[in-house]
Amino acid sequence: MATMADVARSAGVSVATVSHVLNGTRPVLPHTRQAVLDAVDALGYTPNTLARSLVTSRTRSIGLAVSAISNPYFTEILQGVEAAALEAGYSLLIADPHDDPAHERKVVQLLHERRVDGMIVAPSAHPHDLVAYLGRHEVPTVFLDRVLPEQARFDQVCAENEGPTARIVTHLAGLGHRRIGLVAGLPGLSTTAERITGYQQGLAAAGLAHDKGLVVSGNSESAGAERATAALLSLPTPPTALVTANNAMTIGALRALRREGLTVPDDIALCCFDDFAWADLFSPRLTAVAQPSREIGAQAVRVLLDRLADPSRPARTVRLPCTLVHRTSCGCPEDRDEIAGARDARPAGTGGTTEPAALCAHSASAHSALPALSEKGTAS
Repeated sequence: MATMADVARSAGVSVATVSHVLNGTRPVLPHTRQAVLDAVDALGYTPNTLARSLVTSRTRSIGLAVSAISNPYFTEILQGVEAAALEAGYSLLIADPHDDPAHERKVVQLLHERRVDGMIVAPSAHPHDLVAYLGRHEVPTVFLDRVLPEQARFDQVCAENEGPTARIVTHLAGLGHRRIGLVAGLPGLSTTAERITGYQQGLAAAGLAHDKGLVVSGNSESAGAERATAALLSLPTPPTALVTANNAMTIGALRALRREGLTVPDDIALCCFDDFAWADLFSPRLTAVAQPSREIGAQAVRVLLDRLADPSRPARTVRLPCTLVHRTSCGCPEDRDEIAGARDARPAGTGGTTEPAALCAHSASAHSALPALSEKGTAS
């Protein structure tokens, strides 16, 4: 097995120079750096990460704790984290806290005991023990997706939630809907609170009253959303449009609508927060808010690396903009020319137009006569 000394002899430099090239601890002339890298490749040299960590007190590893890794949204975040970490020369240790505060505290401690240099964590709805542990041990941490406004000492990276949700509501109102239901997420999460606020802002902007009975928690999961949607449909005056606050709840809502024999958008319009790869394959095609999930993951790594480079820097919260991907489940007619013209601009894996102006391209008058739903949830 080749050693660092072998690399140094082959490149005609000192062992210290090899170390500086591999660890980035001091600038090295380009031709010298290339000679070292060529020698590394030729000899098949593999750095001894364990030995390096004993000297530097760094393992060049990052701990990632996110729940529901099977969720496409978090899967794409994971891809963004992994790509950015690899590019920076860091490995990744992953744990699933299952949105359980006790389990969350345990897995974060386990990651810390593995001597990760820092952590990226999507906190649960009740992260008191998590925050206490991270603060007590001064673990460099970036909170991901779900922010904790009261925790000014931690860096945080998330998407915009209020504005995009308000845009969905105002769009539905512009199509003539006056009773717009919201299937909200798990209580206690910042994403849930912010999307509810956005929903209320959208109603206010459209001049609609806020009816608390039209907001039901789906607990951020499919089965909960199915129950929540059924509850909304059972109201004496059911909503004529639904907004679902994440992709898993969209699936649950669709199940409930199918069970009631309702079709989208003929009987009820549907818009969702979180776009996903197969949203364009549904019939009708789902109008959705697309979060920049991979960029959220990559940005979290960059913020963490900044924290590791300068532990004393002020904490910051980075919010990334979302895109409204306009399709047809909202009740707008299919415009094939419009869709074809927008394909080059849309996010990867989605279909439909991403231009905000497209929401104004369809006349509300064409939808002013919306079907009313009876108590049994059928068109009347």
